[in-house]
This record gives sequence, structure tokens and C-alpha cells, in this order.
Amino acid sequence: MKFDVAIIGAGPAGLSFANTLSGQGLNIAVIEAENSETINNPKPDGREIALTHLSLKIMQDLGIWQKIPDAEISTIKQANVFDGDSDYALNFDATKSNCKELGFMVANHWIRKACIEAVLDKSKKNHDINFFYENKVDSIQVTDKNSIITLENDIKIRAKLVIGADSRFSSTRRMMGISADMHDFGRSAIVCRMRHEKSHHDTAFECFHYERTLAILPLNNNVSSVVITLKSPEAEQVLAMSDDLFNQDVANRIDNKLGKMQLVGKKFNYPLVATYANKFYAERFALIGDAAVGMHPVTAHGFNLGLRSADTLANLILSAHTAQADYTAEFLLRKYNRKHRNISRPIYLGTNGIVGLFTDDRPFAKILRKGVLRFGNRFPPIKKLITKQLTEAS
Repeated sequence: MKFDVAIIGAGPAGLSFANTLSGQGLNIAVIEAENSETINNPKPDGREIALTHLSLKIMQDLGIWQKIPDAEISTIKQANVFDGDSDYALNFDATKSNCKELGFMVANHWIRKACIEAVLDKSKKNHDINFFYENKVDSIQVTDKNSIITLENDIKIRAKLVIGADSRFSSTRRMMGISADMHDFGRSAIVCRMRHEKSHHDTAFECFHYERTLAILPLNNNVSSVVITLKSPEAEQVLAMSDDLFNQDVANRIDNKLGKMQLVGKKFNYPLVATYANKFYAERFALIGDAAVGMHPVTAHGFNLGLRSADTLANLILSAHTAQADYTAEFLLRKYNRKHRNISRPIYLGTNGIVGLFTDDRPFAKILRKGVLRFGNRFPPIKKLITKQLTEAS
């Protein structure tokens, strides 16, 4: 079977990439290890995604945003960052910027469902996307004219260009000989939803307590997403807490700002490991999404960078294809590599630096942490720059 582009991984990055290419005269294969039911009807996994304005625009252009029910979309209009046991906060306010919202909150499973529905609509219309579910890649062989992907069931797929979009622990990245920096933080994130007595007023809270970080992200109907970051050995203790004890513990850790709190649904646990591919391309091959950059969630940039990488590469390919140029050429892939590294590298290093500082409980670090928050509040140009970086508003 021959295709112009083969995408390995049917997550949001891979599907949005296929969505962008569809209808432009290219034959596309999407290879996914999971079954179609898992992809078409993803289950809640506790993760809520904070979306930037750029991600909103990309999703609207691809018909993804329109697939998400309005009731499942909430907004962040303010964000307060606290350190230790201090009441002093670094504040970000949408009313003091050029946008009405700092960002938008949507559950991960709703985004995944919207991505597959939007790309299936394109596929039915254009008849140019073929899905290969329940298929793992066994090997990738690059030749002068194409790449040969051998699946575990011995099916061979030939494609002019292969895209790795299969996770931060990408096996295709390894197959293509691309190394990656990996940072295991030795910490886990426990995520869940909680209902609370008082309104959050569309405000997010990031509390860098000593030994533990607590993020409260506003959803609809007096519900918030709660993200607790702590040392991995302590995660099981928190997961084992009774609901009553857990509810009281979270409420106390934010000084009862939201009143009484109640767990909604179950708690989920995710180990925190960041990855960064040392380059985003090889011969007839490119990385997008988490396979290129897997972020720590504290700055909420992971999904947004993944979507941006797919958009950047897809539009470079379409420009070349429209001009009847070689969209697999090394100079084009190298251009994508440069553009996405210029965007992602400072964010990746900056995020890891923030995590390092605000999980360092030594006396000097504690002083520096408080100084950073006060500096951010007192120097408007710095706060404006941070706000622009966080929101990606034009």
C-alpha cells in the first residue's frame, strides 16, 4: 500500500496534522496501536487541558472546536500564583491585557473525541485518509523514493514521508535514531475534579507549597480541576485517602478560599517525565506532538506546543506541495526543526527551571522564590511578556 504521508499515532497532534493535509491532493495513512473504539470514544482520564488563543484558532480552523459542547468549555480570566505559606500572589488578569480570557479549559477526552470526529468528517468528504487501527510499527526502512513501514502483522506501508506522533516515549523516534533528553522529576501528578462551595470567578490558583504543589483550574458549575504534584512515593498515600479526608486536605491547602470542597469522580495518577528530542527530523521523517516535546504540566504548554508543531509542519508541507516542490526535502524538514525548536526550546527549559526553583525548599531558594513573584508583579513589561507567552494571544 502506497501513501504520500503516513502518520504514526492517532492522538490530537497526529489527527490535527491529518486534518490539515486532507483535501489537498495527498493520500494519508494513520497508524494507531489502539482499537477504533478507544480512539472514537475516549474515556475521561482526569486531565483538563488549558488551551491558548493560538490553539483555539487552530482548532476552530480545523472544525475541532465546533465539535466540543459549549457546556464542556470554561474560561480562565485570572490566575494567582502563591509560594509557600504566604498570602502574597503574582496575579495575571485578562482585563489588564488585550484579551478577554487568559485561556480556555476543556477535558482531554472531549478534545480527543472532537479531533477524531473532525478528521472523520474530512475523510468522508475527501476520501484521502486511511486508518490502520490495532497496528504497531515493527520497523521503518528508508529508501531513496520512500519509507517502508512494516507493521507487526507484516503489512507493509510505503510512504514518501513518515510522521512520528506516538507519545513522549516514542518508539518511532528511537527507530529513526533520534535521541532525546529525558528528565524524570521523581514526582507524580494526581488529578481530579472537585466541587466547591464558593465561586472561583474564573480564577486559577497555582500554589507552590513546600514539598507539594497544588493547582486549581476553573471549570463550569462551581467545579474545578485539581492537580496535586508531589514526590512519587507519597502519591499512593494521597490516592488511598478517604474522600472526606482528601476533601478537607485540599480545602485547607488553599486556605478555604473556595469553601467546602467535594471530590467528583475518581483520582488519577500520572508520573512526571519531560522529554525533548535532540532534533525533530530525519530522512523522510519528522516528529510532532509529545514525540517531539513532552512537557511538565506546570505551565500548561504541552498540548499547545503539540498542536502548534502539527500546524507548523503541515503548512510547510502544503506550501511545498502547492508549489509542486518536494515536501520531503531535507531543507524543508530542517526549516520545520528550526522553527519549532525556536518556539519550544525556551519554553521547555523555562518550565523545567520553574519546576526546579519552586520545588527547591532550601532557605536560599525560598527567598528567591518569593523574590521572583514580587519582581513579576512590580515590573509590568515582564508580566506582559509572561502573559503573552502563556496566552499566545495575537
